[in-house]
Amino acid sequence: MNPSIPSAKTIQIYLPKGNPRGLRLAEMTTRTVRLIEIPRIHINDFFAMPDANQVGLYFLVGDSDSTDKPLLYIGQTGDLKRRLNQHSEKNFWTRAFVMLSTNNTMTQTHALYMEHKAIATAVEVGRYEIKNGNNGNLPHTPEPLKADCEELFHTLDVLLSTLGQPIFESLSISRFNNVTTVAAPANQVAIQTDKIPHHSEPILFYCKAIDAEAQGYYNDDGFVVLAGSLLRKKQINSVGKWGTRKQEEMIISNLLVEYDSKSYKLKEDYLFKTPSGAAQIVTGRNANGWLVWKNKAGQTLDNVYR
Repeated sequence: MNPSIPSAKTIQIYLPKGNPRGLRLAEMTTRTVRLIEIPRIHINDFFAMPDANQVGLYFLVGDSDSTDKPLLYIGQTGDLKRRLNQHSEKNFWTRAFVMLSTNNTMTQTHALYMEHKAIATAVEVGRYEIKNGNNGNLPHTPEPLKADCEELFHTLDVLLSTLGQPIFESLSISRFNNVTTVAAPANQVAIQTDKIPHHSEPILFYCKAIDAEAQGYYNDDGFVVLAGSLLRKKQINSVGKWGTRKQEEMIISNLLVEYDSKSYKLKEDYLFKTPSGAAQIVTGRNANGWLVWKNKAGQTLDNVYR
Protein backbone atom coordinates (compact mmCIF):
# COMPACT_ATOMS: atom_id res chain seq x y z
CA MET A 1 0.00 0.00 0.00
CA ASN A 2 1.22 3.49 -0.81
CA PRO A 3 1.77 5.16 2.62
CA SER A 4 0.65 8.50 1.22
CA ILE A 5 -2.83 7.14 0.50
CA PRO A 6 -4.98 6.95 3.65
CA SER A 7 -6.92 3.80 4.49
CA ALA A 8 -10.67 3.87 5.06
CA LYS A 9 -11.80 4.58 8.63
CA THR A 10 -15.07 4.55 10.53
CA ILE A 11 -15.51 7.36 13.03
CA GLN A 12 -18.51 7.67 15.33
CA ILE A 13 -19.66 11.07 16.60
CA TYR A 14 -22.01 11.00 19.58
CA LEU A 15 -24.07 13.98 20.81
CA PRO A 16 -24.69 13.31 24.53
CA LYS A 17 -27.15 16.21 24.84
CA GLY A 18 -28.62 15.83 21.35
CA ASN A 19 -27.28 19.27 20.44
CA PRO A 20 -25.05 19.25 17.32
CA ARG A 21 -23.52 22.55 18.47
CA GLY A 22 -22.93 21.32 22.02
CA LEU A 23 -20.68 18.52 23.25
CA ARG A 24 -19.46 16.11 20.56
CA LEU A 25 -17.67 12.84 21.29
CA ALA A 26 -15.62 11.35 18.43
CA GLU A 27 -14.14 7.85 18.41
CA MET A 28 -12.49 5.65 15.81
CA THR A 29 -14.28 2.30 16.10
CA THR A 30 -11.08 0.22 16.19
CA ARG A 31 -9.11 2.41 18.65
CA THR A 32 -9.26 3.29 22.34
CA VAL A 33 -9.05 7.08 21.93
CA ARG A 34 -11.97 9.43 22.59
CA LEU A 35 -11.89 13.10 21.59
CA ILE A 36 -14.48 15.38 23.17
CA GLU A 37 -15.26 18.79 21.68
CA ILE A 38 -16.47 21.20 24.37
CA PRO A 39 -17.84 24.65 23.54
CA ARG A 40 -16.86 26.89 26.45
CA ILE A 41 -20.47 27.72 27.23
CA HIS A 42 -21.14 23.98 27.72
CA ILE A 43 -18.11 23.26 29.92
CA ASN A 44 -20.33 22.31 32.88
CA ASP A 45 -21.93 19.56 30.78
CA PHE A 46 -18.46 18.05 30.42
CA PHE A 47 -17.68 18.47 34.12
CA ALA A 48 -20.76 16.36 34.91
CA MET A 49 -19.37 13.43 32.89
CA PRO A 50 -17.19 10.66 34.44
CA ASP A 51 -14.64 11.39 31.69
CA ALA A 52 -13.88 14.75 33.35
CA ASN A 53 -11.91 13.02 36.12
CA GLN A 54 -9.50 11.16 33.83
CA VAL A 55 -5.92 11.73 32.73
CA GLY A 56 -6.00 13.52 29.41
CA LEU A 57 -4.49 15.80 26.81
CA TYR A 58 -6.39 19.00 26.02
CA PHE A 59 -6.41 21.74 23.39
CA LEU A 60 -7.87 25.22 23.99
CA VAL A 61 -8.79 26.96 20.72
CA GLY A 62 -9.89 30.52 20.02
CA ASP A 63 -9.63 33.40 17.56
CA SER A 64 -7.86 36.74 17.63
CA ASP A 65 -8.35 40.04 15.83
CA SER A 66 -4.58 40.44 15.48
CA THR A 67 -3.82 37.27 13.51
CA ASP A 68 -5.45 35.12 10.83
CA LYS A 69 -4.33 32.01 12.68
CA PRO A 70 -6.49 30.45 15.39
CA LEU A 71 -5.01 30.62 18.88
CA LEU A 72 -4.05 27.35 20.55
CA TYR A 73 -2.94 26.21 23.99
CA ILE A 74 -1.94 22.56 24.55
CA GLY A 75 -1.78 20.91 27.96
CA GLN A 76 -2.02 17.64 29.85
CA THR A 77 -3.34 16.76 33.28
CA GLY A 78 -4.21 13.95 35.65
CA ASP A 79 -7.56 15.60 36.41
CA LEU A 80 -9.26 17.25 33.44
CA LYS A 81 -12.05 18.93 35.43
CA ARG A 82 -9.66 20.57 37.88
CA ARG A 83 -7.25 21.72 35.17
CA LEU A 84 -9.87 23.14 32.82
CA ASN A 85 -11.41 24.99 35.76
CA GLN A 86 -8.00 26.59 36.33
CA HIS A 87 -8.01 27.80 32.73
CA SER A 88 -11.14 29.88 33.28
CA GLU A 89 -8.90 32.96 33.56
CA LYS A 90 -7.67 32.45 29.98
CA ASN A 91 -10.04 34.60 27.96
CA PHE A 92 -8.97 33.70 24.42
CA TRP A 93 -10.42 30.20 24.10
CA THR A 94 -13.96 29.41 22.97
CA ARG A 95 -13.68 25.63 22.52
CA ALA A 96 -11.76 22.86 24.26
CA PHE A 97 -10.84 19.49 22.74
CA VAL A 98 -10.06 16.78 25.27
CA MET A 99 -8.33 13.50 24.42
CA LEU A 100 -8.61 10.54 26.79
CA SER A 101 -8.70 6.76 26.60
CA THR A 102 -11.98 4.86 26.43
CA ASN A 103 -10.64 2.14 28.76
CA ASN A 104 -8.98 4.59 31.20
CA THR A 105 -5.48 3.21 30.54
CA MET A 106 -3.76 6.47 29.63
CA THR A 107 -1.10 7.31 32.21
CA GLN A 108 0.57 10.60 33.11
CA THR A 109 3.62 9.44 31.13
CA HIS A 110 1.47 8.97 28.02
CA ALA A 111 0.02 12.43 28.49
CA LEU A 112 3.41 14.11 29.09
CA TYR A 113 4.97 12.49 26.02
CA MET A 114 2.06 13.44 23.78
CA GLU A 115 1.89 16.99 25.15
CA HIS A 116 5.56 17.49 24.25
CA LYS A 117 5.07 15.98 20.80
CA ALA A 118 1.84 17.90 20.17
CA ILE A 119 3.44 21.26 20.95
CA ALA A 120 6.54 20.51 18.88
CA THR A 121 4.48 19.35 15.90
CA ALA A 122 1.99 22.23 16.09
CA VAL A 123 4.84 24.76 16.23
CA GLU A 124 6.56 23.17 13.23
CA VAL A 125 3.37 22.99 11.16
CA GLY A 126 2.43 26.59 11.97
CA ARG A 127 -1.31 26.51 11.31
CA TYR A 128 -2.10 27.89 14.79
CA GLU A 129 -0.66 30.65 16.98
CA ILE A 130 0.68 28.70 19.96
CA LYS A 131 0.01 30.24 23.38
CA ASN A 132 2.23 27.86 25.38
CA GLY A 133 5.21 29.44 27.11
CA ASN A 134 7.29 26.24 26.79
CA ASN A 135 7.35 22.90 24.98
CA GLY A 136 6.29 20.76 27.94
CA ASN A 137 8.40 18.16 29.73
CA LEU A 138 9.42 15.03 27.88
CA PRO A 139 9.48 12.15 30.39
CA HIS A 140 11.66 9.05 30.24
CA THR A 141 9.59 6.83 27.96
CA PRO A 142 10.44 3.12 27.44
CA GLU A 143 10.22 1.97 23.81
CA PRO A 144 7.00 -0.07 24.26
CA LEU A 145 5.28 2.92 25.89
CA LYS A 146 6.61 5.23 23.18
CA ALA A 147 5.09 2.95 20.54
CA ASP A 148 1.74 3.18 22.33
CA CYS A 149 2.00 6.98 22.39
CA GLU A 150 2.76 7.17 18.66
CA GLU A 151 -0.33 5.08 17.86
CA LEU A 152 -2.48 7.21 20.16
CA PHE A 153 -1.11 10.36 18.55
CA HIS A 154 -1.93 9.07 15.07
CA THR A 155 -5.55 8.53 16.12
CA LEU A 156 -5.66 11.93 17.83
CA ASP A 157 -4.56 13.61 14.60
CA VAL A 158 -7.35 11.97 12.61
CA LEU A 159 -10.03 12.80 15.20
CA LEU A 160 -8.93 16.43 15.54
CA SER A 161 -9.12 16.88 11.77
CA THR A 162 -12.53 15.19 11.71
CA LEU A 163 -13.80 17.78 14.20
CA GLY A 164 -12.39 20.63 12.14
CA GLN A 165 -9.01 21.19 13.83
CA PRO A 166 -6.14 20.20 11.46
CA ILE A 167 -3.54 21.14 14.08
CA PHE A 168 -0.89 18.68 12.90
CA GLU A 169 -1.48 18.79 9.11
CA SER A 170 1.41 20.47 7.33
CA LEU A 171 0.75 23.05 4.62
CA SER A 172 4.23 22.53 3.17
CA ILE A 173 4.20 20.42 0.04
CA SER A 174 7.79 19.31 0.73
CA ARG A 175 6.71 17.52 3.90
CA PHE A 176 3.69 15.61 2.59
CA ASN A 177 5.53 12.30 2.33
CA ASN A 178 8.44 12.86 4.68
CA VAL A 179 9.19 12.22 8.32
CA THR A 180 10.90 15.13 10.04
CA THR A 181 12.56 15.37 13.42
CA VAL A 182 12.07 18.30 15.75
CA ALA A 183 15.31 19.34 17.42
CA ALA A 184 15.27 18.91 21.19
CA PRO A 185 17.42 20.44 23.92
CA ALA A 186 20.60 18.57 24.81
CA ASN A 187 18.99 16.92 27.85
CA GLN A 188 15.97 15.67 25.92
CA VAL A 189 15.27 13.15 23.20
CA ALA A 190 14.27 14.36 19.73
CA ILE A 191 10.73 13.40 18.74
CA GLN A 192 9.68 12.28 15.30
CA THR A 193 6.85 14.46 14.01
CA ASP A 194 5.63 12.37 11.09
CA LYS A 195 2.40 13.95 9.96
CA ILE A 196 -0.52 11.77 8.94
CA PRO A 197 -0.67 12.17 5.13
CA HIS A 198 -4.40 12.64 4.65
CA HIS A 199 -3.96 13.12 0.91
CA SER A 200 -1.55 11.96 -1.74
CA GLU A 201 0.96 14.55 -2.87
CA PRO A 202 -1.08 17.49 -4.21
CA ILE A 203 -1.05 18.86 -7.74
CA LEU A 204 0.89 22.10 -8.13
CA PHE A 205 -0.83 25.03 -9.83
CA TYR A 206 0.81 28.22 -11.10
CA CYS A 207 -0.27 31.83 -11.48
CA LYS A 208 1.76 34.21 -13.65
CA ALA A 209 0.74 37.84 -14.06
CA ILE A 210 2.28 41.30 -14.18
CA ASP A 211 4.95 41.46 -11.42
CA ALA A 212 3.66 38.16 -9.98
CA GLU A 213 4.69 34.53 -10.21
CA ALA A 214 3.24 32.12 -7.65
CA GLN A 215 2.61 28.44 -7.13
CA GLY A 216 0.35 26.54 -4.78
CA TYR A 217 -2.13 23.72 -4.37
CA TYR A 218 -5.79 23.15 -3.56
CA ASN A 219 -6.85 21.13 -0.51
CA ASP A 220 -9.83 20.51 1.78
CA ASP A 221 -9.30 23.82 3.59
CA GLY A 222 -8.81 26.18 0.65
CA PHE A 223 -5.84 27.15 -1.52
CA VAL A 224 -2.24 27.18 -0.21
CA VAL A 225 0.19 29.62 -1.84
CA LEU A 226 3.72 28.34 -1.34
CA ALA A 227 6.63 30.18 0.23
CA GLY A 228 8.88 31.92 -2.30
CA SER A 229 5.98 33.01 -4.50
CA LEU A 230 6.14 36.56 -5.86
CA LEU A 231 3.08 38.76 -5.32
CA ARG A 232 2.38 42.02 -7.08
CA LYS A 233 2.74 45.11 -4.89
CA LYS A 234 0.43 47.39 -6.80
CA GLN A 235 -3.28 46.73 -6.41
CA ILE A 236 -5.95 48.10 -8.71
CA ASN A 237 -9.39 49.15 -7.50
CA SER A 238 -11.09 45.92 -8.53
CA VAL A 239 -9.31 44.04 -5.72
CA GLY A 240 -11.59 45.83 -3.25
CA LYS A 241 -11.27 46.62 0.44
CA TRP A 242 -10.73 42.98 1.39
CA GLY A 243 -7.67 42.66 -0.84
CA THR A 244 -6.16 45.91 0.42
CA ARG A 245 -6.72 44.92 4.05
CA LYS A 246 -5.36 41.40 3.51
CA GLN A 247 -2.16 42.65 1.88
CA GLU A 248 -1.64 45.13 4.75
CA GLU A 249 -2.16 42.36 7.32
CA MET A 250 0.37 40.11 5.60
CA ILE A 251 2.94 42.91 5.48
CA ILE A 252 2.44 43.73 9.18
CA SER A 253 2.76 40.02 10.04
CA ASN A 254 6.04 39.90 8.10
CA LEU A 255 4.61 37.29 5.73
CA LEU A 256 5.35 39.54 2.75
CA VAL A 257 8.87 40.93 2.39
CA GLU A 258 10.48 43.24 -0.17
CA TYR A 259 11.63 41.45 -3.33
CA ASP A 260 12.04 44.41 -5.69
CA SER A 261 10.27 47.68 -6.47
CA LYS A 262 7.26 45.88 -7.97
CA SER A 263 6.90 42.61 -6.06
CA TYR A 264 6.69 41.10 -2.58
CA LYS A 265 8.02 37.65 -1.71
CA LEU A 266 5.94 35.29 0.44
CA LYS A 267 8.01 34.07 3.41
CA GLU A 268 5.98 30.98 4.34
CA ASP A 269 3.20 28.80 2.97
CA TYR A 270 -0.11 30.60 3.38
CA LEU A 271 -3.63 29.17 3.35
CA PHE A 272 -6.38 31.23 1.71
CA LYS A 273 -9.99 30.19 2.17
CA THR A 274 -10.66 30.26 -1.59
CA PRO A 275 -8.63 29.97 -4.82
CA SER A 276 -9.99 33.36 -5.89
CA GLY A 277 -8.83 35.04 -2.69
CA ALA A 278 -5.37 33.63 -3.30
CA ALA A 279 -5.39 34.79 -6.93
CA GLN A 280 -6.50 38.31 -5.99
CA ILE A 281 -3.67 38.81 -3.50
CA VAL A 282 -1.11 37.37 -5.94
CA THR A 283 -2.18 39.45 -8.96
CA GLY A 284 -3.35 42.62 -7.19
CA ARG A 285 -6.67 42.62 -9.04
CA ASN A 286 -10.04 40.91 -9.06
CA ALA A 287 -9.53 37.38 -10.36
CA ASN A 288 -11.39 34.07 -10.67
CA GLY A 289 -8.99 31.63 -9.04
CA TRP A 290 -10.69 28.63 -10.65
CA LEU A 291 -9.52 29.95 -14.03
CA VAL A 292 -6.28 31.76 -13.11
CA TRP A 293 -4.50 28.87 -11.39
CA LYS A 294 -3.19 26.34 -13.95
CA ASN A 295 -1.13 23.17 -13.69
CA LYS A 296 1.90 22.32 -15.85
CA ALA A 297 -0.35 20.92 -18.56
CA GLY A 298 -2.24 24.22 -18.76
CA GLN A 299 -5.39 22.86 -17.14
CA THR A 300 -7.23 25.26 -14.87
CA LEU A 301 -8.20 24.44 -11.31
CA ASP A 302 -11.77 24.28 -12.62
CA ASN A 303 -10.80 21.63 -15.20
CA VAL A 304 -9.13 19.41 -12.60
CA TYR A 305 -11.42 19.67 -9.58
CA ARG A 306 -14.90 20.49 -10.92
